[in-house]
This record gives sequence, C-alpha cells and structure tokens, in this order.
Amino acid sequence: MFTRNDVSAFDGPPPRGGAVEPEPAGRRVEFRVADHIDAGRETLPPETSARDLLLVMPLLLLDLDNTLVDRDAAFRTAVADFLAQHGLPDSDLTCLTTIDASGYTARHDVAAALSDRYGDVVSTAAVRALLDNGVAEHVVLTRSSREALSKAQADGWTCVIVTNGRTIQQEAKIRNTGLDQLVEGWVISETVGHKKPDPEIFHAAAAAVGMPLPGAWVIGDSPHADVAGAEALGLRSVWVTDGRPWSQDSYQPTHTAKDVASAIGHAMRNQE
Repeated sequence: MFTRNDVSAFDGPPPRGGAVEPEPAGRRVEFRVADHIDAGRETLPPETSARDLLLVMPLLLLDLDNTLVDRDAAFRTAVADFLAQHGLPDSDLTCLTTIDASGYTARHDVAAALSDRYGDVVSTAAVRALLDNGVAEHVVLTRSSREALSKAQADGWTCVIVTNGRTIQQEAKIRNTGLDQLVEGWVISETVGHKKPDPEIFHAAAAAVGMPLPGAWVIGDSPHADVAGAEALGLRSVWVTDGRPWSQDSYQPTHTAKDVASAIGHAMRNQE
C-alpha cells in the first residue's frame, strides 16, 4: 500500500508528463484502519463523525487497467513493436491479443504460448521483457482523465487506485503516466495479498489514506472485480462501459459511464 509520500523501490524513468516535481519522500509505515481514520480527523473538531469526515474528504477508489489507462491499447502497441523487432508477421497481432485476453490470462500461460509459437526465433528473455515491461512502456494517460483527476483533487476528493496485478508492473504504469502525482495513494493485489472483488483490498485502500470506507465511490471497467466488489460492501459504483452493454442480472452498478472522466464527473456531482 502506498501513498504519495511513501518511499518506493522503483528505479524506473520519470513520469512521461514531466511537468511535475516529485514530492519529498516520506517514511513507509504499516497501516491500520483505526489509526488512519483517527489521523484523518486530526485537523477536525473532536466530535467529527465518520460521515462528517467523508463529507469533508470524499473517497474515490479507481481501477487502473482499462479504466484510468487503456491497458489493451498499450499491449497492442507493445506487441506490434515486438513483432516488428523480430521480423514476425503483423497478422499475429490479433492472435496474441486474443491469447492475452485483456490481461486476464495468467502471465505464465501467455509466456508459454509465445514460447511455443516463437521459440525458434525469439529468446525467453525477449518474451519476458515484452510481458514485464511492454505495457508499462507504452501506456498513456489521456488529457481528459488527467483533467478529471486534477479537478477531483482540487475539489477535495481523496483518490486512490485499487488494482489487481503484479506490484512492479502496476507501479511502473502509475509512475510512467504521472498518476502518482494525481492520486493520494494506491493498493495493488500482489502487495496486500487480496484481489478485487475481495473486500479486504478495498478496506486496505481506505486505510492507506486514513479514510473511512462507507460512502466511497468505486469506478472501474470490470463487472466482477469493481462493481460486484462495491456491491458487496454497500458502496456506490460507476461502471466504465467502453461501449459494452451490461449483462449481469444479480447486481447492477449505481451508474454507467462511457469513460473514466465521465465516471469521475458523475461521482463528483452526486456526493452526499
């Protein structure tokens, strides 16, 4: 679990946005929910309730891949470069993106498929580099997403990224796009030991920034991981559709939006 002032072991390149100076590094701490709810009240009157704290500092929990950033587009670009670099046919792009399944195929299964297909012409190291670094090196944050997050920050929202995935890869995406300067913190499933939709990862996100979880909004593109996760905790959600119809009968998002900027805007307009 990380906040903007935490020390990180990440040694990668600076954010591509390049317009912001990194904040001074703080110390890494162990998070406990009770401690951080109390920390959030430090500057407020002692009688402030959890609901009052939420009204002062509303909490927004945001998915990363295919919500804040277009992970699939970055993967396609990385694969296209990989194919060109090794003299492989462009037509393989569709096959490889199908195998990847928007990142839901286990990494070792994707690696095995690539090795089986290209083992005679592509080294294991090249396959590993594609899967470890390809997306992070090509992912971008759109202007509309950046502006929506900046406005949420300016209006007092506490924005936290909640993402499934490997810590090194997800942190590289966050830092390479400059998202580390636009959110107050992030939690990654590999780090906390729980994946969305498990309630523990959402509790960890709230604890990381010293906020109560009740009343938060959850924004994401996955019906199962994001919307069902929010539903189980009684949280409001916005499903980022990317043009898809809703197909679940047992639960529904509070709202749907075409992209993350629209989703953030809806949450901001509907703070209770």
